[in-house]
Amino acid sequence: MPDAIGNKVPKNYHLDVHAPEQGFFAKGLGNSDWGMKNRLSKLFNPESGNTVMLAFDHGYIMGPTSGLERVDVTIAPVCKYVDVLMGTRGAIRTCIPPTVNNAICLRATYDSSVLVDDMSVGTGIGADMEAAIRMNVTAVAIQCFIGGAGEARSMEDLCRAVDCGERYGIPVLGVTAVGKNMARSTEYFLLATRILAELGASFVKTYYCDHFENVVAACPVPIVIAGGKKLPEKDALEMAWRAISDGARGVDMGRNIFQSECPAAMAQAIGAVVHKGSSAKEAYEMYQEIKNSTK
Repeated sequence: MPDAIGNKVPKNYHLDVHAPEQGFFAKGLGNSDWGMKNRLSKLFNPESGNTVMLAFDHGYIMGPTSGLERVDVTIAPVCKYVDVLMGTRGAIRTCIPPTVNNAICLRATYDSSVLVDDMSVGTGIGADMEAAIRMNVTAVAIQCFIGGAGEARSMEDLCRAVDCGERYGIPVLGVTAVGKNMARSTEYFLLATRILAELGASFVKTYYCDHFENVVAACPVPIVIAGGKKLPEKDALEMAWRAISDGARGVDMGRNIFQSECPAAMAQAIGAVVHKGSSAKEAYEMYQEIKNSTK
């Protein structure tokens, strides 16, 4: 095993050198099987190479959070404005019409509720790959607590999911959950995203941070940023624009869409940043225009 003592601090990320294309538009995934690439082409828009994901999986640890009291009322109408729906099988099966054309990213892990002091101590697989196949999902999401008490268990879950995903051609999204004793620093995200990619995740979800371009460069597969806590719409669009400018291949917004004053307008504004290259200012003006037209 490599010895961390005496390891030189990384400093050259070769930001001026593009990653090999490998004959496929998604970074690092050109050697995947046809079925895997087909699903990836539904997760990421082949023209922009990016994705807008709508996360509504908060209830599996938080219960009915604001904006998700009725998933069928708040989420279903916004589906047409995003590429990917990110939720649990219970919420998807009961609240999302099976006629939607969105890619589905299934939250496959369970974690302890917010009542537990350290959510990483209770984590495991809540929906196996056979369940994912029955749900006809496009990808499964595995949460990993790098630096937390549940680190080893969650990393084993990721490896097993990757094995099954490669067997059936289903991509695995590795989600970086910040361990209780780890800071949300550039160093942490450099470590966490690289670990998940090296263990076989097809793409990685993480938080935006300082020097994010280095995190993207050091991760050999596409990175999607998490929306995180609710921000003012202008700030959320600015964060999305910065992330895409720094090399992220998409955003997975949850509260910043479904807790927005106008979720449909916010979803479309995020899409303009992610797929059309709109600036944060242009996207915010678009948000206001759509919001005002619905009054």
